[in-house]
Amino acid sequence: MQRKLSLLALALALIVPACNKNGGTQEAAEITIAVAGPMTGSGAAFGEQIRNAALLKTQEVNDAGGINGKKVKLLVEDDKGDTKEATNVARKLAADKDVCIIIGHFNSTCTNAAKVEYNRKEVVSISAGSTNVTVCAGNPYTFRNLYRDDYQGTFLAHYAKKKLGLKKIAVFYENDDYGKGLMNSFKEEADKIGMAVVATDSFLRERTQDFKPLLQKVMAAEPDGVFVAGLYNEAALICKSAKTDLGMNVTFFGGDGLTDDKFIEIAGSAAEGALITTPFLFNTGNDSPEAVKFMGDYRKAYNGKEPGTWAALTYDAIGQAIEAIKAVGPDRRKIREWLAACTTLEKGYKGVTGVTYFDEEGDCYSKPIYVAVVKGGKMVPAPLQMTVEEIKKN
Repeated sequence: MQRKLSLLALALALIVPACNKNGGTQEAAEITIAVAGPMTGSGAAFGEQIRNAALLKTQEVNDAGGINGKKVKLLVEDDKGDTKEATNVARKLAADKDVCIIIGHFNSTCTNAAKVEYNRKEVVSISAGSTNVTVCAGNPYTFRNLYRDDYQGTFLAHYAKKKLGLKKIAVFYENDDYGKGLMNSFKEEADKIGMAVVATDSFLRERTQDFKPLLQKVMAAEPDGVFVAGLYNEAALICKSAKTDLGMNVTFFGGDGLTDDKFIEIAGSAAEGALITTPFLFNTGNDSPEAVKFMGDYRKAYNGKEPGTWAALTYDAIGQAIEAIKAVGPDRRKIREWLAACTTLEKGYKGVTGVTYFDEEGDCYSKPIYVAVVKGGKMVPAPLQMTVEEIKKN
């Protein structure tokens, strides 16, 4: 009960207006970390994971005495999954001299919009969700702790052919940085390995609601697989329409934007058997001590609620940010230099999702990719997984 009350107190503190920067010793004694993501809107389920994990890690640090004796103050900002909102959030946070690092954003379009201001004001942002290939390139203050879509798309194409035995794929993609990037990498690799993409159709998040006409159009091509490069809400509607409304007998699979229980909730029984790539999975039978502890702490803090992929990645991003601040203090440039020096396994941050280290662009190539399957109304590790070595084989 004490643990839950502590988390509640921290959450309530987030809505208290910030102190005057010119006054008060209390603010001077705090270290401010910001978190930005879709706390409302169609991606709010992602935002809940992000917020919960950030609160949990921050409270753990404060309970242990803070960072070098200073308490951590957490600011949570809602970009609504919208590029304009993300830009506004970035301007606000970058201008706040007390904010020494930002964990965010989640959607690739939002990260790409916000990074301009963060790099201009020289404040680091670490994304625990954006996978578009352009996110980090040429932006020294932008990092991420998960794979890129060129890797994910390539993986999905090989998995669909080699593990699922699929031959003809219909692709539906969200018309944004994430959807287009993932679709393009998947299609390019599918063409290389001789798997036919018989249709590609785009949709708009929160706007396209009726997918039956698009599905009816591709049925004549007789695809044996339907791939969705988008987020859980629209993917669930596509899956439900294909299987329940039209009775299509196809293998349904998608990228990590589907990695949330909301996909199952919306799609219902049609979600059964769907396959989804993800940067991290719990309950693999080989969970690390860090993952086991995090699962237990998260459940305890949030009334038995299970942590998801994005919670784990956010928890690690906060943890790595805290290690940087412990080492060099809250100086923005020094934090960037410390993170940029994490270029090897030995120098990386060991967390729930594995070891995080970066290349010269701030990209992370140190972690595997997993496949989840919906079974019995839950996302569990798929029986068939794939390694990098298998992808390289003809």
